[in-house]
Amino acid sequence: MGERKNVLLTDIIGILIAEGVGALSGWLSRDGVKTYSATIVQPPLSPPPVVFPVVWGILFALMGIGAARVWRSPPSGARTRGLAIFGVQLAFNFCWSLLFFNLQAFGFALLWLLVLWVLILWMLHTFLLADKWAAWLQIPYLLWVTFAAYLNLGVWLLN
Repeated sequence: MGERKNVLLTDIIGILIAEGVGALSGWLSRDGVKTYSATIVQPPLSPPPVVFPVVWGILFALMGIGAARVWRSPPSGARTRGLAIFGVQLAFNFCWSLLFFNLQAFGFALLWLLVLWVLILWMLHTFLLADKWAAWLQIPYLLWVTFAAYLNLGVWLLN
């Protein structure tokens, strides 16, 4: 029972960390999102605003569970690197919303997002070396950020 409790506790902590970063970023960019929604021309295939918090909530949970799995994996260079990359990409993710929504620096935000995409791919690869399932849990995140890059590019070109 102790092992199961430890797994659940690390999963919860991982989820809370990732969701907390996402929630803080969302809270700090809330006014920018309102301005964006009211004034910006959006590209085709842009989902309705209600989709974003739902998708991001799921993605942050998957990120947190993946990081928790890596944390529980045996000590190794891949584990250490994976958790470090996790932290860096989470910081990049946090900043993107501020750049995009608050500053409306769409071109710079796109470059930032491309760096984030590379960091996610690197994290996924490093997670794969530490815990295969942790890596697989990051695939939806990589796909969504790919779609977000399309949306970011579209907004930049249209505005």
